[in-house]
Amino acid sequence: MYDRLNPSWEATAVYRARVRGCLLGGAIGDALGYPIEFASLDRIRGMHGARGVTGLVPGGEGVIGRVTDDTQMTLFTVEGLRQAHDRERHKGIGGGWSRLVREAYGRWFDTQRLPSPPEGATGLAAQPWLYARRAPGNACLSGLAQDFVPDPLAELGRPGPVNSDSKGCGAVMRSAPFGLSRVPAETAFGMAARSAQTTHGHPTGYYSSGAFAAIVAHLVEGDSLEGAVLRALRLLARYPGHEETTAALRGALDLAAEGAPTAEKVETLGAGWIAEEALAIAVYCALVEPEIQHALLLSVNHSGDSDSTGAICGNLLGAHHGDHRLPHEWLERVEGRAEITVVADDFASECVRH
Repeated sequence: MYDRLNPSWEATAVYRARVRGCLLGGAIGDALGYPIEFASLDRIRGMHGARGVTGLVPGGEGVIGRVTDDTQMTLFTVEGLRQAHDRERHKGIGGGWSRLVREAYGRWFDTQRLPSPPEGATGLAAQPWLYARRAPGNACLSGLAQDFVPDPLAELGRPGPVNSDSKGCGAVMRSAPFGLSRVPAETAFGMAARSAQTTHGHPTGYYSSGAFAAIVAHLVEGDSLEGAVLRALRLLARYPGHEETTAALRGALDLAAEGAPTAEKVETLGAGWIAEEALAIAVYCALVEPEIQHALLLSVNHSGDSDSTGAICGNLLGAHHGDHRLPHEWLERVEGRAEITVVADDFASECVRH
């Protein structure tokens, strides 16, 4: 197990590999799913063969390896958290993180409204490749049009003030970095859940984000995938209104226990447009397929939000195995690979110093 308070050199190296793996794995899954998002399973098979997509294929711009808002927002989450660690290294991560993450999301929001980086932009906002609008979620856009900063100590269990009926997957797909922050899983859960309320106020929407972050935190500590999910379920049970998220995760565990994975089984868990379904599909695929490539392909070949389920599955697999186990022939073609690696390494270094 990874000791976050007194890590050895070897443990630190493993942690850095898990951070890189999580962010790069999410980008691979995102790029695999982007070209077939919105397509039915029958259409996917009609276009790409009986097995569906078996690797990276050209997206809407006719280019292979493009990523979407899932990867974009995940990176801006990292930027906000890194700034929080940097500014409050000697005070703990409390207080200022929610404002800094919200400001980072504001910078992502600008990338969806501007054609290129404005003069004087720094950090991720200065990266031209991030100024691409690839079907961002309506709740993310409408939520960030409001100036709401979540209270880091607010009680959970009630609808949030922004998009209070929305439980789309747009908050889940950006929440892995909370679990990478070298904080206890319970803390990661609360941070992700409250940050999700920036755009998604339905309890299931923000609980799914919290559960995802907690699973990632347990994986970073060296837990198994199944163990990480079971521990997240115990954490969920503490909160009122957790039932939808809990039922979805238990459904994923039960389905994975059956073995013999198929796309049809994936679709019994939903289409991934809503938070608990996207998380359940990603968890199922990561559990049922021992090979990373097969798990990622299973997570995108379905009738639904293929890029989000692929991104979440890739985050889980990368956090579990590290970057060295990722399929290099896919990784080499993913948009922004070098920049994502730098972001991951800078974040890991800051978290270790903190």
